[in-house]
Amino acid sequence: MNRLFLILTLLTLTACSIPVDAPPPPTALPADTPLPTFSPAPAFTPLPALTETPASTSAPAFCNDPRGSELIASLRAAIQTRDGALLASLVSPALGMDVRIFRDGNVINYDVEHAKFIFETTFQADWGLHFASGEATKGSFQEIVLPSLQQIFSANTETACNELKTGGVTYIPAWQYPGMDFYSIHFPGTDQYSGLDWQTWAVGMAPVDGKLYITALSHFVWEP
Repeated sequence: MNRLFLILTLLTLTACSIPVDAPPPPTALPADTPLPTFSPAPAFTPLPALTETPASTSAPAFCNDPRGSELIASLRAAIQTRDGALLASLVSPALGMDVRIFRDGNVINYDVEHAKFIFETTFQADWGLHFASGEATKGSFQEIVLPSLQQIFSANTETACNELKTGGVTYIPAWQYPGMDFYSIHFPGTDQYSGLDWQTWAVGMAPVDGKLYITALSHFVWEP
């Protein structure tokens, strides 16, 4: 009897130790593409806010640097043509590219390798709670984010350097990465909706080995 009890106990412990498959990464590659091995990129650490000087001491030099506007032009081309390889070449190899569709929603980080397949993967990422419905928003980049980027990069927009341009708001708009230089691309909206259909994409940038890369994409819209 004791021997039978011992055998059953060992079988139970063995069953409990069987590993469970881990969930796929938040930016899973297409099923037929082998997942490469990466060293996790360090999260961007916001610099302390300055009190007596502008938010970014590099602002004048950065805004006069043609690499910033060139990076925006390349991002526009990648979005309009759905060119994953081009987009991946713009993504920071050190920090990856943070993407958020809601200003206070979840952040999805795409490293260089995953950015190559950003227009193909159908992985259902969790983008956070919708500001209007309060419901969880899940879907792929091409379902949730791409339509907005395509619209803003095909419309008449205003571009500003280290300035977050928005339309009318019910909140205090703020760039989420103090100390990180950025451009904002602002669509002022239409007369049909009294400008309430405005939207802005802020594009964060940082240098790596002397080359400027995209580090963040953050979306702002009118919220009720």
